[in-house]
Amino acid sequence: MRVPVKKWGNSLALRIPKSVAEDSRIKYGSVVEVSVVRGRVVISPVATHRYTLRQLLSGVTKANRHAETDTGGAVGRESW
Repeated sequence: MRVPVKKWGNSLALRIPKSVAEDSRIKYGSVVEVSVVRGRVVISPVATHRYTLRQLLSGVTKANRHAETDTGGAVGRESW
C-alpha cells in the first residue's frame, strides 16, 4: 500500500490507513516506536501492560504496607 508523505511543520508525516491501524492495533492516542532498520522506517506499537488486581496485590508485603491513617472525626453527615 502506498501513502504520500506530507509536510507537518518542520517534520514529515504520513497517514496510517484504517486497515493497517486496525491490523496493528494502533488507535488514536497510541504510542508507537519509530526506528530505522537496514534503511527502512519501522513503526511498532508500544505494548501497554494491563495489570490484574491479583498481580498488583502480589506486590504488597508487610514491609511496604503502611499503617492506618486517622483523618479526624466526621465533618458532615458521613457515618464512621
